[in-house]
Amino acid sequence: MNKILIVKISSLGDIVHNLPAVSDVRRQFPHVSIDWVVEEAYAPLVRLHPAVHRAIPVAIRRWRRRLVTPVTWREIGQTWRALRSERYDAVVDTQGLLKSALLTAVASGRRHGFDAASAREPIAARFYDVVHPVARSEHAVVRNRTLMAAALGYPLLDAPDYGIRDIAAKARSAREVVFLHATSRADKHWPEEAWIALGQWLGERGLGVVLPWGDAGERERSERLALVLPNARVPGALPIGEVARLLAEAQAVVGVDTGLTHLAAALGVPVAAIYCATDTHLTGVYGAKRAWNLGGRGKPPQPEEVIDILRQGAAL
Repeated sequence: MNKILIVKISSLGDIVHNLPAVSDVRRQFPHVSIDWVVEEAYAPLVRLHPAVHRAIPVAIRRWRRRLVTPVTWREIGQTWRALRSERYDAVVDTQGLLKSALLTAVASGRRHGFDAASAREPIAARFYDVVHPVARSEHAVVRNRTLMAAALGYPLLDAPDYGIRDIAAKARSAREVVFLHATSRADKHWPEEAWIALGQWLGERGLGVVLPWGDAGERERSERLALVLPNARVPGALPIGEVARLLAEAQAVVGVDTGLTHLAAALGVPVAAIYCATDTHLTGVYGAKRAWNLGGRGKPPQPEEVIDILRQGAAL
């Protein structure tokens, strides 16, 4: 096994959940060269894993908005050539969507993916040379690792390793806790009064609060919270690499069901993950010793529950 290509395009949480599969491959094949096809916004995160030789960025989201422009078709052509430029021993699509399957079909090599019953979009299975059954009831990390092991022919024996903790190796110098309050769905939000209660408790212990944001609406929420919390600050817009560094330096992270919360857990930071509308069994923070899932579908946790975790688990 000399070269493999992984296709996992997005989203941020899905990218994080795929990192342990990369670590598995490197353990089994220490000298293998691993390339990864990923949305351009997440390429810096993929490059944090030392086993990744090359991140091949695609811009499907941007291309869809500007499909008729010459620039878009020039970039699509460049991606096509990049995928055809190498002959891979295996091409593994761990996403299981039509868009990822089409990219997989372009690449040169034996193509592996989920079977129709396992893929998120069953039509994707038609584009693979070999399909593998993987239970949809398993956590996303388990599904990715299981598919990769089946495709490359090795047993899963070790606990998951996200492989990116080196950037968090320095002592956590910041006397701050990061609040990841932003998420894509309204029903995943934790009430602002709960964030305020938690921030006030941290302030009583001499800890600051950092409120990162990604768009205008998230920035407004960060600024509203900071107006009430004198120990809070709102940073400027940060690229994903800088966000990772911010998380790695924090004393702890409290976050709703969003990709950055999973990234914090992957970095080994103490994480209290808040779930209000989704199933922690399928998408909760996973495989990290100091990460805790709180709440669940229709059962948002109370601030006191989060405080107990931070006090006992993160020693705050």
